Amino acid sequence: MKKISIVLVEDHSIVRQGVRALLEREPGFVIVGEAENGLQAVDEARKLCPDILVLDIEMPDINGIEVTRRVREFSKSIRIIILSMYENEAYVVEAFKKGANGYVLKGSSGSILVQAVHEVLAGHQYLGPPLTTEMLNLYMNRAVDSSANDPFASLTAREREVLHMAARGFSSSKIAKMLSISTRTVEVHRSNMMRKLSIHSKTELVMFAIQKGIVSLKQ
Repeated sequence: MKKISIVLVEDHSIVRQGVRALLEREPGFVIVGEAENGLQAVDEARKLCPDILVLDIEMPDINGIEVTRRVREFSKSIRIIILSMYENEAYVVEAFKKGANGYVLKGSSGSILVQAVHEVLAGHQYLGPPLTTEMLNLYMNRAVDSSANDPFASLTAREREVLHMAARGFSSSKIAKMLSISTRTVEVHRSNMMRKLSIHSKTELVMFAIQKGIVSLKQ
């Protein structure tokens, strides 16, 4: 029987070890790679092309949603399961819009994650409880209905990356290094993003990101 290959991405070593132990107990599952940040996750996914990418949503550099977008640029076959502490509508919608196949809350039992692996491999979308398919459809429809009047919908993928990182307190030079672009380019994206959102200060930017669920008050 073919083993199900899994790459596990989690920036907290203790949590990563626990999830690894859980998955390795399941017959037929094999962890072929690990990563502790988003950039490593993209590299590992490209290099190993696993069946499953189990992906933390919050990481020090690029988040799990952006990792999902980048992986989808070179692979449609890798099944991506987002692990998240957030039941927030914005996170759920963005994850599936970018190409995630499953979304599991970190407070879930181990059996839920195992079920998610089997479900996404079978070609289904999976949402761990208390999320439901009906809830996802409602979220997605609401996102479509509101996008015409939502300035956030006008942001490019790169502007959203800069928004996320800037709201988390990263400087333009740090963002440039993480995205492998020039500081000047970051400043252009930041300026365009703030203009589109009618934001005029760092405080307004952070508040907008919190309201959108892009960052958490807990950070």
